[in-house]
Amino acid sequence: MLSYTERANYTINETAKKLFLLMDEKKTNLCFSNDAITKQKLLTLANTIGPEICILKTHIDIVEDFDQDLIVQLHQVSEKHNFLLFEDRKFADIGNTVKHQYKHGIYHIADWADITNAHILPGPGIIEGLREVGMNQHRGLLLLAEMSSVGSLATGNYTDKAVALAETYKDFVIGFISQKKLSDNPGMIHMTPGVKMQDTGDTLGQQYNTPEHVIGKKGSDVIIVGRGIYEAEDPLTAAKEYRKQGWEAYQTYKK
Repeated sequence: MLSYTERANYTINETAKKLFLLMDEKKTNLCFSNDAITKQKLLTLANTIGPEICILKTHIDIVEDFDQDLIVQLHQVSEKHNFLLFEDRKFADIGNTVKHQYKHGIYHIADWADITNAHILPGPGIIEGLREVGMNQHRGLLLLAEMSSVGSLATGNYTDKAVALAETYKDFVIGFISQKKLSDNPGMIHMTPGVKMQDTGDTLGQQYNTPEHVIGKKGSDVIIVGRGIYEAEDPLTAAKEYRKQGWEAYQTYKK
C-alpha cells in the first residue's frame, strides 16, 4: 500500500498535499475535535494536544466568548505545533448562500480554516459556491459521505453521489467524512469520526469505533477523536494513546 507521502503525488490540492506530508513527517493520523465552548479552554487544549495531532477540528460557533483574537492565537498555535485547522461547519445550503457563510459573517472561516466540510444535499452548487472562495485561498473541502450517528440517512446512493462529486471537483474536494474507505483514488483522504477506545455509543445516537478498526479494517486515513480526549482525566495522555494506536494501525495496514 502507498504511504501518506506517496499519496501526496496523487492530489492537485495544496491542502491535501500538505496534510499527507505532515502526517508522515509528524507520525500522526489523529485529528482532535476540540469542542470547548470558551476561548481559554479551546486554546489551552489546542496548545496541550497540538504536538500529538495532524488536525485540530473546531465548531467555532459554539465558542461563547468568540473574538478575532481567538483566531489569531489559534493560528499561532497551529504553526507552533504543525497541524492544520478544520472548521466542522457542515455547510448545507445553496451555492450563493454558502459562499457568503464561508467568506463573510463574524467568523470569516475561509480566512483561517485550512479545511471545512459540506453536505451534498443541495447538489453540486454547494461545492461550486464554496470553491469560488476556497480555491483562491488554497483551502480544501471534505464531503459528508457518511456519518457515525445511528439512523444516518447518508448511505447507499447518497454516499455514491458524494464520491462521484469528489472526483468532479477534485481540485478543491480533498476527501470525505466517512466510516470507511470509499474511493480508490489515493489522492482522496478519508476521515472518520466516532472513534473511542472504550465506549460503544452515547445516549444521543453516537456510535464509536476503535482506532485499529477504523484505520486497519475500514481503510480510513484519519481518526477524529473528541470526548475520548477532552473528557479524559488526563487529555494529553489520552491523546498520546490515540495517536499511538492510530499510527500503529496505519503502519500495519500499509505493509
